[in-house]
This record gives sequence, C-alpha cells and structure tokens, in this order.
Amino acid sequence: MDDENKKAAPIEEGPRKVKFEIYGEEMLEKEVKQSGNSGRVYLPPDWVGRHVKIIRRD
Repeated sequence: MDDENKKAAPIEEGPRKVKFEIYGEEMLEKEVKQSGNSGRVYLPPDWVGRHVKIIRRD
C-alpha cells in the first residue's frame, strides 16, 4: 500500500467553536444556575415578552 491509499486515523477533537454575528439592543453576561433538573438564568423584568437568543460560550 502506498501513502496515498493509507487512511489516517481520525483525530478526536472537542466541540468546534462557531462564530455568531448578531445585532441587538442590549447584552448581559450571566452564569446559569441549577434549578431542579435544569438550569436557569434570571433576566431583567423589562425583558419579559421580548425575544432573546442564548449562546453557550464554554
């Protein structure tokens, strides 16, 4: 078998980072807190009824 026909062993990598570019009105950085079997983030009361996007950074 020559070098061209050999398959390299797959390299295990962690999750890939992606870049998001968004436009918005305001941004907060918060830590997700435990809440039963899920997580919770508290946001300002004036954000109630607004559309938000959550991006996990790590």
